[in-house]
Amino acid sequence: MTARADFHHETIGGAETLRFVGRLSMSSLGDFPDRLRAYSGRVDRLDLSGIERIDTVGAWLIHRFAAERQAKIEGLSPDAAHLLEQVASADQHVAMRPERQRTVIRVLSEIGAATMVALSTLYGLLGFFGATAIALGNVIRHPSRFRFNATVHRFEVVGISALWIIGLMSFLIGIVIAQQGAVQLAQFGAEVFTINLVGRITLRELGVLMTAIMVAGRSGSAFAAQLGTMKLTEEIDAMRTIGVSPMEALVLPRVLAAVLMMPLLGFYASIIAIIGGGLLCWGTLDIPPPTFIQRLREVVPITDLYVGLVKAPVFGMIIAIAGCFQGMQVEGDAEQVGSRTTSAVVQAIFLVIVLDAFFAVFFTWLGWN
Repeated sequence: MTARADFHHETIGGAETLRFVGRLSMSSLGDFPDRLRAYSGRVDRLDLSGIERIDTVGAWLIHRFAAERQAKIEGLSPDAAHLLEQVASADQHVAMRPERQRTVIRVLSEIGAATMVALSTLYGLLGFFGATAIALGNVIRHPSRFRFNATVHRFEVVGISALWIIGLMSFLIGIVIAQQGAVQLAQFGAEVFTINLVGRITLRELGVLMTAIMVAGRSGSAFAAQLGTMKLTEEIDAMRTIGVSPMEALVLPRVLAAVLMMPLLGFYASIIAIIGGGLLCWGTLDIPPPTFIQRLREVVPITDLYVGLVKAPVFGMIIAIAGCFQGMQVEGDAEQVGSRTTSAVVQAIFLVIVLDAFFAVFFTWLGWN
C-alpha cells in the first residue's frame, strides 16, 4: 500500500514545525495540496525526514509553501535537497511582455551591439589572414605540402565556370553605361565622349568591382558553405587528428585561386563591357568599331588598366578570406551554415567597396587620374 502524503503539526523547542510523512509524488498526493494550502497556523520549520519519496511536483509544493511562510526546510536527503535546489532556481518571475525601452536607449544599444560585432569580426578576419599567411610560409618552405590538384580545381570553380555569367553581366553593364552616357551627353552635343566614359569607367572601376561582387556572391558563398558543412560533419577535426592542416589543405588553395583568377576575370569583364558599349555606340551613335577603338587608344591611359589589375588580386584575397573565415566559424547546427554564408557574402562585398574607396583616394594621390 502506497503511503499517501500527509503532515502534522508539532512544537519543538519553541519552533512551530510541520512534519511531513509518506510519499510526496504526484500519484500519492491526493488532497494534500488543498490541505496544505488551507493550513493557517504559524510555521517556522518544515521537517521532511519522514518523506519516503519526493518528485518534482512534491518539491514544488514544498518550495512554494516554505517561501510563502518563510519557513526553514530540514531533513532532506542529498538527492531530495538537490531536486529542491533545482526547483527553487527555476522559480523565476516570467514577464509576459518584455519591458518597453525608450527609443533612444534601444537604438543606442543596437548600435553598440552592432559595433562590437563588427570589431570582433574584423579582429577575427585579421587573425585568419595571419593564419593564412603562416600557412603560405609553411608551404613555401615545404613545397611538397602544396595541394596542386586542389588549387587547379579551384581555378576552374572560381574562374572558368564563372566566365559566362561575368561576361553576360559585363556586356549588359557596358550597354547600360553607353546608353545612359549618350543620353546625358547628347544634351551638350558631346556624344563622342561616350567612348571616354565607357573605356575609363570599365577599365578603372566597374569591370573589376562588378566582377568582385559577382565572385563574392558566387565563390565566396560557396567557400563558406563548403567549409561550414565540413565543420558540421567533423571532417575538419578529422583532418587535424591525422596531422593535416586545414589552413594548408582547404583555405590556401581557395585563397590562391581567388587571388590569381581575379585579375584575369577583371580584365575579361572590362573587355566584354567595352565591346557592349562599342556595339551600342555603333548602333545608336553611328560610331564604327575602328573609330571606337582608335578613340579608346587616345583617351584611355594605360594607368587605368594598371589600377584595375592592382585592385583585382586584393579583392580576390578579401573575398576568399571572408568566405573561408565564416565557414570555419560554423558550429552547432545546419542553420549556422546559412547564416554564415550570408555573412560571408555581405562582409566580402562591404570590404571590397571600402577598399575600392581607399584605392580611389590612393591612386589619385599618386597622380593616376
